Order: sequence, then structure tokens, then C-alpha cells
Amino acid sequence: MPLSAPRGARRRKLRRRADMPLLGGARPPIAALLALLLLVAGATALVLGDHDRTAVDKAVLSSQQRVAEDGALALRASLDESVTDLQRAAALFAGPEAVPADTVLDKLGKVYNKWRGLAVIDPAGGSLLAARGETIPLADALTGKADKSGKSGAGDGAPAPRLVKLPSGDTRMLVTAALRGGDKPRLLVASGTLNVPGISTGENRSLLVVDSAGTVLAKDGPSIARTAWAKRAAKTAATAFTKTPEPGGHPGASGNLMGGTDKHRTAVGYAAAGRAPGETSPAGGLGLSVVTSVKVTEDAKAVRTQAFGLVAAAVLLLLAVLVTRVLVRTVQRPLIGLYLESRRLGRGELDRPVRAFRGREPARIGAALESLRGQLLGGRPTRTGRARGGIGTRTTVIVCGVVLLAWAAPLLLLLNRAGSGVTVPKQLVEDQRRRTDTAADRVRKALNEGWADVASVAQIVGAGGGKEEADAGSATKAVLQTTLREHPRYRSVYVLDADGKVLTRAGAAPRHPGGRKPYADSVAQLNTSGKEPAVAAYAAVPGGKGRTVVGEYDPQFLISMVTRPGLGQVWLVDDKHRVIAADRQHGFRAFSKLPGSHLDDLVTKARKDTNGTALLHRADGGSSLAAAASFTGGGAVRDLNWQVVSEQPASWLELPEYTAQRHTMLAGLLGVTAAVACLGWLHIIVVRPLRKLADQAEALAGGDRKTVLFPQHHDEAGAVVRNLELIRQQLRTAERPPAGRN
Repeated sequence: MPLSAPRGARRRKLRRRADMPLLGGARPPIAALLALLLLVAGATALVLGDHDRTAVDKAVLSSQQRVAEDGALALRASLDESVTDLQRAAALFAGPEAVPADTVLDKLGKVYNKWRGLAVIDPAGGSLLAARGETIPLADALTGKADKSGKSGAGDGAPAPRLVKLPSGDTRMLVTAALRGGDKPRLLVASGTLNVPGISTGENRSLLVVDSAGTVLAKDGPSIARTAWAKRAAKTAATAFTKTPEPGGHPGASGNLMGGTDKHRTAVGYAAAGRAPGETSPAGGLGLSVVTSVKVTEDAKAVRTQAFGLVAAAVLLLLAVLVTRVLVRTVQRPLIGLYLESRRLGRGELDRPVRAFRGREPARIGAALESLRGQLLGGRPTRTGRARGGIGTRTTVIVCGVVLLAWAAPLLLLLNRAGSGVTVPKQLVEDQRRRTDTAADRVRKALNEGWADVASVAQIVGAGGGKEEADAGSATKAVLQTTLREHPRYRSVYVLDADGKVLTRAGAAPRHPGGRKPYADSVAQLNTSGKEPAVAAYAAVPGGKGRTVVGEYDPQFLISMVTRPGLGQVWLVDDKHRVIAADRQHGFRAFSKLPGSHLDDLVTKARKDTNGTALLHRADGGSSLAAAASFTGGGAVRDLNWQVVSEQPASWLELPEYTAQRHTMLAGLLGVTAAVACLGWLHIIVVRPLRKLADQAEALAGGDRKTVLFPQHHDEAGAVVRNLELIRQQLRTAERPPAGRN
């Protein structure tokens, strides 16, 4: 018998616990907090490992990949421009009557000098009608897959652009376009040189252009480009060409490699000059890739953070156990005890007093339950008074949050800071200069190509001078509309007379200064203030008595020219250091100054250096890589004196010091998130209902029999509310006068 009583008590206790709600309440947020803190501790120990030299190599490799992407983009843009220029030029000669072949080639030769050879061919018999420049292989020009869609090449059934090998070993790109006009079809064919992208090489850098088979088609730089390592990189680039590019990234596959020995390392970046899905690019189907390689001459210092990570993880483990134990003892267990006591009273088990509870709210509810027990036994309602002893549950949760934040906040804000003394490899500074120089060359070529398009329109406008005035005006209007439709770089195209008056236009309103004569053949900046910069290409009409064709560039076109990922903030500035355009990510205010005197000094210095210049700027807020490059090479932009300026915070680089800092901040952020989420959850689900429950229990113990108590949630607090409602109903029934009494 002595053993049966305890065993029966245990069975009753198990039955009572089995009736408790299993979901909701204090247990899920406390368990989730413990689980998340354990995960954060494990992640802290893992991510805060030692960073050796390979981490620095990764930063250099990423930079080489960006350089290769810039080169591939420049190569593709140059080849695409050659294709579209020939097609648009051929379209401008369309008409009811065929323009003589020699006239077509003479006019093109006056405007474009990019092609090594030009020819007009009769596709039916394969005969040569006219030719200029180097000899074009007619057999190759007339063979190849015809493209009737116009998406990748000639259109109108002409062969698509392709690469051919000359007997001399040089590679040429053949572009074919249909000459419409007259009864007999003709083909306009041009051959262009496949050049290495305009990236300065130097004594340590090499550049290769390879085809889909890994064959080197063009090269620049030292002999490293012809080593076995370069061949491996070329094959890797050729293999990666068919891979699908990442959305929003480089329009083609790209990557990097690191090779060589510990003392003689070579960083290689490669990028395909391909096209993204749904994108139209004639050159994107040629299978070309750009490979860049550079010797890594610096030995990086290792960053040791593994011991720090292990200590931080161990401290978090101790805090996780401590906080969980405190919450279980002060929140979860008292709440379960209140449920059991209120359930006992609701069932009429009044033989023993309600046990005392720790904590302010549990003590208040426990005192109210004891008062209710007395009332169920026949006593009178009494004021229990607020229990002042102990710490409130809200205070307990706040203290636990402060303890966890005391671990996370230093990691997020103070510890493992890289500072301004981080050693940045010289190669990264040099790559910033090279990429800025490439961006400047890209903008210069795009503006010059735009002027060449306007000049070709001027040739067509001049050819119609002998027509009737009405017919000539109508034809000019049609040419301007076609040019604007096929050239997204322009916001408007129009014709000025010798006094600067607009004769005809297509597109937006002209912004040529009123009353000013047209500029000479060049690209000119039309304003130095206002909301939007105005830049236009001017080309005189041959024999047009002062008439000039003007193509105004769309500001969005200039913005797209200087937008490159991984280069930081990029600005296009004029000769007075005023901002003309900036990358899309950061935006700009037209004609504003550069943000920093060090950038102005850099721009001034870059004007004296044709290859551009770069520096590692150190300030209180951290270091940054800055570079500036002027327009070089002349052309229609020779009088602009514009420059491209870029600046990138060193903290954006994948250096081990900054990687350790970011990982430390990540660990702190995860700790803050876990603490705020779980403790906030606990406060909403448990603490606030518990404080309200204490008020309701005291009001019921004080004699309030009219207020109906109903639970808000199916959890421990809700179960206590349900039991209080049962007690209220019992008390109200006991206090109701017997039937028949007045």
C-alpha cells in the first residue's frame, strides 16, 4: 500500500499533463530560441575560420574575371556595331532605283574607316561589281547559313556574319547586307579585323581572343599568352561559352582560374562574348571569348580568426543554456503550474491551498486563485492586492534579450573591424585603372560610332539634293525617322540650316542653342547646367550649303555606357569636372561636382597620363580604390576632353580582412535576429496575455462575477482563462438566491 499511493499520484499527474495544450504557449518560442542560438553558435565557429592566401587570390581572380567581362562586352559591342552599321548603311541606299555600286562604296569610305575591305557582289552569278580595300574572299562571302529573321546577321536571306581565315593567317569577320533597289538583288560585303579589346596590357598582363574551339584568333601582351597554361584557359573559356549566363549578370558565361606554383602564380579570367537568352547580338553567335591573364607577384598575409570564432561560439552556447534555463524556470514552469492549480480548482478539488509562485505575475495569479479557493469553500470575496515581490516576466524577457544582445552587438558593430590599414594588393589598384580606361574607351568609341551614323545620314541627305524641294524634304524626313527608330542611342535627329534653324526633325524637341550656327563635324556638349545634359553629334551635309545633320544622344545611353558591375561608382565628367552621367545603381545630379577633392586631383593628374591613373585613397571612413581615364584616340570627340572616373570602397573587395569583418557582422546579425524574433514572439504570445490574466484573476477574486472570461489562444494562458471562467460560473451559481425567495 505505501508504494501504491505515490504510483497513483504519478498517474494522476500524467493525466493532468496530458490534458494540457501541446501547441502554442511558452514552449515553442523558448525551444526555437535555443535551437536558433545553437545554429548561430555553429555558424559562428564555421564562418570565422582562418583566411589564408587563397582568400587574397580570390579577390584578384574576381578582378580578372571582371576585366575579361569588360573585354568581352567591348569586343561584342564593337563587332555588333560593325554589323549594324553596314546593315543600316545598306538600308539608307534603298530606293526604287539602284544606286551604282561604286557610289555606294565611295560614300561608305568617306564615313567609315573600320573595314579593311568593301565589295558589292551579284549573288546570282557570284560576280564582283565593285571593291575597295583588301581583297574579300568571294567564296566565303557567298556561303554560310542564310538568316531570314534578321536577329543575328544580314536579314533578307543574306549570309550571317562569320569568321574566315586568310592565307596570311589573319582572321577577318565578314559582314553581309542586302542592297535593295532596282530589279537585281545585290550584296554589300565588308571585312573587318578581329582586334583585341581596348584594354591596356603592360608587362604582366596578356589578352587573348579565342574561338569556340579554343584557337587563339588575336593576342596582346607578353609571351605568357602562348604558354600551356594559357591554352588550358582558352579551352576552359571555349567550353564555358555554351553555359547559360546568370540572370542580370554578364551576357555570357564567365569565370576565373588560378595556376602556377607558390612563387609564380598566374590569375586568369575569361568571359564569353555571348548573348543572354532573348537578346539579339550578331557577334554573340560567333563563339568568341576573351581570356586575360596576369602574374600575381604579391604574397598575402593570412588572417587568423578561428580562435576568435571558437571562443565566440562557446560564449554563445553558455548564454543559450543560461537564457533557456531562466525562461523555463521563470516563465514556462510557473505558467504550467498555474494551469494545473486552476484546473484543480475548476474541478472542485479544494482540499489543499494553492502553492506559492515566483515572479510577479505568477504570484499575483496564484494569490487570486487561493482567494477563489476560499470563496468556493464559502468565504467572502477579498482584495488580493498586487504581489510586489519578485521580478515581472516582462523584465525577465528584457534582461534575457539584453544578455543576448550583449554578445551579438559587439560582433555586429565593434569586433574584427578591418580598419583603414588593410593591405590592398597593387594588382587590384591596377585593375581598377585598367577597367576605368576600358570604360572610357568604350564611351569614346560609342560616341564616335554615333557620329559616323549621323555622317552616313548626312551623305544620304546630300544625295537627294537634286530632287524637288517637297520630295527632298519628305525623303529627308523618312531617313531621319528610320535613323531614330534603328538607333536607340538618340533622343532626336534633325537637320539645321547654316544659321542653326531646324528644317526638319524626328523625335524629341531639338536642344541646339537658338541662333547659334551648327558646330563643325564633331560631338559637342550643348549645355553646362540644367536638369539633363545635352550632347549631340554634328555632321555637315556634302554640298548642302551649310546644312548639318544632328543626332542628340539620349542621356540613358550615356548612363548605360558607364554602368559596369564590380567597378563601384562610375562618373562621366566634362573638362570642368562636372558630372555628365553616372552608373544606374548610384544615380547622379547633372553637372554636380565629384564627391571628394581627391577625385578632382585624380582627374587633373589623369589628363597628363594617356593611360589613366589610379590611387588607393585612405580616409577615416576606410580605404577606397579610385581611378580616372581620359578619352584618347581622337575622332569626333577630340574636343570634348571628357573623362571617366570610378571609385570603389575597399570594403567591397573580397580581401580576407573584409571577409572576416563581414562574417563577424553576419554572426552578430544572426544573433540579434534570433533573439529579437524569439523573445518578441514570447512577449506577444505569453508575457502580454499573462499580465492581462493577472488583472482578470484579481478582478474575479475581488467579486467581479459579471465579466465573462474567454481565452484568446489555445495555450497555457488560454487554459487558465478557461478554468477561471469555470470558477466564475461556480461562484455565481453559489451566490444566486434559491428559487422562490424574494
